[in-house]
Amino acid sequence: MREVAFIKQNKEKWLGIEQVIAGKVKKNPDDLSSLYINLVNDLSFAQTYYPKSKTTVYLNHLSSLIFQRIYKTKRAEQNRLFEFFKTEIPLLVHQYRRYLFYAFGFFIIFTLIGFISAYYDKEFVRIILGDEYVNTTLENIEKGNAVGVYQQGSDWGSAIAIIFNNLKVGAILFVYGVFGGVGTLYALLQNSIMLGSFQYFFHEHGALKESASGIWLHGVFEIFSMVVEAMAGLILGASILFPKTYSRFNSFKLGFKDAFKIFLSTVPFTIVAGIIEGYVTRYALVMPGIINGLIIFGTLSLVGYYYFIYPYSVAKKTRIHDAVLSETGLRNLY
Repeated sequence: MREVAFIKQNKEKWLGIEQVIAGKVKKNPDDLSSLYINLVNDLSFAQTYYPKSKTTVYLNHLSSLIFQRIYKTKRAEQNRLFEFFKTEIPLLVHQYRRYLFYAFGFFIIFTLIGFISAYYDKEFVRIILGDEYVNTTLENIEKGNAVGVYQQGSDWGSAIAIIFNNLKVGAILFVYGVFGGVGTLYALLQNSIMLGSFQYFFHEHGALKESASGIWLHGVFEIFSMVVEAMAGLILGASILFPKTYSRFNSFKLGFKDAFKIFLSTVPFTIVAGIIEGYVTRYALVMPGIINGLIIFGTLSLVGYYYFIYPYSVAKKTRIHDAVLSETGLRNLY
């Protein structure tokens, strides 16, 4: 058979395999194996009759890619949770990255509102945090124990209660997105104003440094997770308000699916924050300062890298992979 006829006969099949490799067409592992066997037969034929042809080079490359696809598919099924955090979440965060910046922008503004309000209204902190909490904390500050409130109860009991409370707050930030994102912003406003007034309260009484060395041990993961959960809520709200080319219902389904995955990605950070708050924060003032600093900046580096830097790296690798497929595609043979 002449090479031109061979290409014409199999062109559509090879193009279809390219679509599978690019992820535009989904196949289960058995179908991928069948495609691979079929492609290897074509490669064997080409190596026999057209050994120095570009067709042989192309089929050899295509075979290696489909083999990798089979391996990755099986590996992904076996390590679904690992792939979820390693690839799927970073790609979603990169896709919706503007909502992460929106969430952080609103968080900073709302926190400043709380800080400034506490500065100008001395009763504001009591309105937000309650008299009992304020009075107890004042007593602790006078005793030189600014983080005394975190020493109440048992380690494990505090950790469990804190984890469930933080998960509840995160769920509210996400679910309230169904109100066009306004509900999410309202929930974020409440929590951010509380944080801002809380920080000013310690600053006013000369205990900001001591409180920060304890609060931010768990606060980095807790607050960062809250912002990402607000991001998920904004994505959900945008899917309802701005359906683009989809019907509003289909846009909502897609938005909910992506936003829910992003929300789930915060759960491990929320759990670890609760454990740190229950088991570590209570000892903040007796721990060496260097240990406090390592935990605070270590957690900040980890969560900051995962949501701000790593998504760009994963997206870049994905684009390079797609570019390789296009460059070595059938249209470049002749």
